[in-house]
Amino acid sequence: MENLALIESFSEFKDDKMIDRVTLMAILEDVFRSALKRKYGEDDNFDIIINPDKGDLEIWRNRVVVADGEVEDDNSEISLTEAQKIEPDYEIGEDVAEEVKLIQLGRRAILALRQNLISKIHEHDNTNIFKHFKELEGELYNAEVHHIRHRAIILLDDEGNEIIMPKDRQIPSDFFRKGESVRGIIESVELRGNKPNIILSRTSPKFLEKLFEHEIPEVFDGVITVKAVVREPGEKAKVAVDSYDDRIDPVGACVGVKGSRIHGIVRELGNENIDVINWTSNTQLYISRALSPAKIVSMELNEETKKAEVRLNPEEVSKAIGRRGHNIRLAGKLTGYDIDVIREGVEEDVELTEFSDEIEGWVIEEFSKIGLDTAKSVLEQDVDDLVKRTDLEEETVQAVVDILKSEFED
Repeated sequence: MENLALIESFSEFKDDKMIDRVTLMAILEDVFRSALKRKYGEDDNFDIIINPDKGDLEIWRNRVVVADGEVEDDNSEISLTEAQKIEPDYEIGEDVAEEVKLIQLGRRAILALRQNLISKIHEHDNTNIFKHFKELEGELYNAEVHHIRHRAIILLDDEGNEIIMPKDRQIPSDFFRKGESVRGIIESVELRGNKPNIILSRTSPKFLEKLFEHEIPEVFDGVITVKAVVREPGEKAKVAVDSYDDRIDPVGACVGVKGSRIHGIVRELGNENIDVINWTSNTQLYISRALSPAKIVSMELNEETKKAEVRLNPEEVSKAIGRRGHNIRLAGKLTGYDIDVIREGVEEDVELTEFSDEIEGWVIEEFSKIGLDTAKSVLEQDVDDLVKRTDLEEETVQAVVDILKSEFED
């Protein structure tokens, strides 16, 4: 049958793309009607009968019989003589149904028709994929590394769908090989042209929140609520949790005995240091917990400017600031306050910027990043500890310490 070559792949598409029969029939009819419009100018007087399972196709053109020489529209009218060639009994005014063979559309039209069919089925498939993944935004998802590029990793899921994990959505310590399974969250899904662009992220705070939900039964059940999550991926994170059941310690339940529950999450995140704290509506207490393990002497809040002035003993400052300033930055993000640290009982200190003639600006900036912006704050620290907490060489740190000792302590 001449139609079979064109339609033989219908069942294939139906099986491979999981297209239901009604949708497939609609796509096929739309494609054939487009071809008929191009050939005859309109398609209103055509009946299309399709059986995609068997590969059967029938196209019937309906025309009205008119007297010879009075045909004004070849597509909707047929002369009596031509009609009687089909069936001798036809008379003027009767309707004639004549089958249109696919070959009558022309070889080029048939090739274009097939290409259009494939295109529409792929478009339908892409739309379904887009809808499916759009519903999964913010959810955990696993996929396998298919190809590693400089700026992104291309992943494939079990259905063969392509998922992209850009470099900036990867934890700095992440290292994946082809074929390896990767877990993240579906961060965004967009249609680019007709193709869905699916982005997987391992750096989003939502990823950590979903890991808590996945790994900790009380969070999954809703007994414990994750109120806020802030991260510096691969370095440090802070998670505020609360419980509606006073009998449950939310922090203890999340961490587990000797860290047993949170250990898997830490390992998944490349040994990211995770602080779990009790959420509270008491702002001062919340900020104090967020700055843990530092112990605060006193605190002044400005609700209008969202600033918190925190006073600490000198030995607690480095704890509040944290390695490379991670702790204080995350505490600020978690609480929504701009936190300023003031050393309690320190007098007659000198700003590091006062030594700009002897210490280069970029070196002063490195100390400032970890909350050390005065001479005494630097001199209170151990040289080895300063080297670990900054990107400075030991010789540079020692040189700064020597300058401060000679000019400040004298």
